[in-house]
Amino acid sequence: MKKILVTGGAGFVGSHLCERLLNDGNFVVCLDNFYSGSKENVAHLTGRPGFELVHHDLVEPYALDVDEVYNLACPASPIYYQYDPIQTTKSSVLGALHMLGLAKRYHAKILQASTSEVYGDPTQHPQRESYWGNVNPIGIRACYDEGKRCAETLCFDYKRIHGVNVKVIRIFNTYGPRMAVNDGRVVSNFVVQALRGEDLTIYGDGSQTRSFQYVTDLVDGMLRVMATDDSFTGPVNLGNPDEFTMLELAQTIISLTGSKSRIVYRPLPEDDPKMRRPDITLAKEKLNWEPRVSLEEGLEKTVDYFKQKLEYEKVPQMTL
Repeated sequence: MKKILVTGGAGFVGSHLCERLLNDGNFVVCLDNFYSGSKENVAHLTGRPGFELVHHDLVEPYALDVDEVYNLACPASPIYYQYDPIQTTKSSVLGALHMLGLAKRYHAKILQASTSEVYGDPTQHPQRESYWGNVNPIGIRACYDEGKRCAETLCFDYKRIHGVNVKVIRIFNTYGPRMAVNDGRVVSNFVVQALRGEDLTIYGDGSQTRSFQYVTDLVDGMLRVMATDDSFTGPVNLGNPDEFTMLELAQTIISLTGSKSRIVYRPLPEDDPKMRRPDITLAKEKLNWEPRVSLEEGLEKTVDYFKQKLEYEKVPQMTL
């Protein structure tokens, strides 16, 4: 049994990771400040042997003797990270700094969750790990993009200077159950709008592309990265190389939900990437990993989740 700290563990991805690690027989400490995460995401884990939930903000130091750290602590949805951009930068940079310090002190292996946003609005397609990106450092998305880029810098400096065993992953668009209803990311937006019979809002002309991976594929990739020896640090892309336009995604979700929703168009937000698709050659080579869940299969599971979620929210709740 390993003792594993998952920061941001009550978030969408973090809760799935905690569940997998716990099911694999580890002792899991889930740390979250519940800014974008939710206790509801890990309610089914609370009370299970080997699971501990800690309320803490990684802007402040945290110490715990553990074997491994998965550092996921940072809001990943534009709505959340742009609401308080200064706090977002602090979460990325100070959070990484504090967790790298913990890993150094206790000789723990640490996985840093970075993002495809480090590539910005890419001029290289698909994006390889060797690409340095095209990021606007003073734009409205910079708090997240540059915060994650700085977190990567800290990881490799701690590796070079202190010998910390670091692993860096770059996560591409991920979706699945436990996304928040008001998450603001395109899959949850479209599914919720379709189920409510509202217009599906496309920003731009719908030709911009994204690649979508189901959350269990990402978790599998994360565990494979952590299991590599000290010589492999990454960064490594974890994403689905199948590419879809926003219009294709909207039409697929309308079809799956049987919705009568229309598609409407709004102006493209500042610095919104025109295309995003991972080159996963390195992940295939080093991890023997590639996504297994098709978009339609994953969307069906996600639609089922949101159907239950929205039906529950319609039921009057008893207050004491």
